[in-house]
Amino acid sequence: MPALFLTAYNGSFIGPIARGLGWVMDKIYYFIYSLLGIHGGAIAIAIMLFTIIIYMALLPLTYKQQKFSMLQRKMQPEMQAIQKKYKGKTDQASMQAMQEETSALYDKYGVSPMGSCIQLLIQMPILFALYRVFYNIPAYLSSVKNIFSGLVDGIVKTDGFEKLLKPLVQTAHLTNIDFTAGGSTAIKNHVVDVLYKLPDSGWTTLKNDFPDLSSQIQTTHDHLKAVNYFGILNVSDTPGSMIMSGIHGAGIGLTIAAFMIPVVAYVTQFLNMKLTPQSSDANDSMARQMRTMNLLMPLMTLFISFTTPVGLSLYWIAGAVIRSIQQVILNRHFEKVNLDDIIEQNKEKAAKKAEKRGIKREKMMQYANMSTRNMSAKANVSEQKTEQLNKAKEASSKAKKGSMTSKANLVKDFNDRNSKK
Repeated sequence: MPALFLTAYNGSFIGPIARGLGWVMDKIYYFIYSLLGIHGGAIAIAIMLFTIIIYMALLPLTYKQQKFSMLQRKMQPEMQAIQKKYKGKTDQASMQAMQEETSALYDKYGVSPMGSCIQLLIQMPILFALYRVFYNIPAYLSSVKNIFSGLVDGIVKTDGFEKLLKPLVQTAHLTNIDFTAGGSTAIKNHVVDVLYKLPDSGWTTLKNDFPDLSSQIQTTHDHLKAVNYFGILNVSDTPGSMIMSGIHGAGIGLTIAAFMIPVVAYVTQFLNMKLTPQSSDANDSMARQMRTMNLLMPLMTLFISFTTPVGLSLYWIAGAVIRSIQQVILNRHFEKVNLDDIIEQNKEKAAKKAEKRGIKREKMMQYANMSTRNMSAKANVSEQKTEQLNKAKEASSKAKKGSMTSKANLVKDFNDRNSKK
């Protein structure tokens, strides 16, 4: 799969999140590898432990989400009654009344109209950032990057190493690698990018191209395989790529193992969706949409898993298992919860919110009344001026012949006739 961005991703939003998650994973990896002395599959184990930490941190949010879903199902009959009451009414007064009644209903049940979106909004940036981390782990885990240090130094000191590595860039399924651009650090990082993505055949080519480093290449490759492989699967490679490698000679075992990763990801996601409580109201359009999404999401996971690193699929699988365990516990907990008690507790909060809205509405009315009085005062002044002018015209028309007023009227009439010519 071509990489548009190599080494650490420098995006202004996802970049810092990826670096933060990478830092946490690096500490977990160091704990597993150095303190516990577990070398085989250390990166895959770190991913799974990292997943547990992420979902335990999200547990309070998951609890609120489940509580929201239950209360939302409880309030659906009242919501439908409000919608039926104002159906077909598009005047401003009716729309405002419907909005106020809907807000009061949400307050009564203590839920937010956006409550179902919060968890998704939090998880999506994490998911995008994790893709960056798992796709190029050495860029974020310094402990893994150190595996290549000695070998990289030897490679860049070899004359013409750029030409020797150029074919291996294609072997590693990478693009946009330029070993002549940037400083020494950037060049070394790109060498690490290539080495981390190399299949076994690429390491054999590397030994042939750099015979003086043959022993160091073998040691580095053995070390990397120990920590970076989950069984026979490279956590940084994609199942689709490994399936093709298996078909072209790497062995049927690799093909089957690579194919099973997306399948297991689908099954675990599907089971997790089945455990999540859903509305049974066939007339609820939102419930129908959620059921459709619950069917589509596992299928999307199935297809996406073929083209993303195995490490990300392991995160999805471990996450689905953890969420399923949490869901079973939450389902048992909410079976014992009396929703009526929760609603009663929310009524006091709803009353306070309604009071605040009433105060704001009262102030708005005051402002409106003040504006109306100002407009009325201006209208009164205008009417007084008009009345005065009319009286002046009437008095002018009744002026005696030969008086100063009558003479002024004659001059005015003369000017008016000339101006019209």
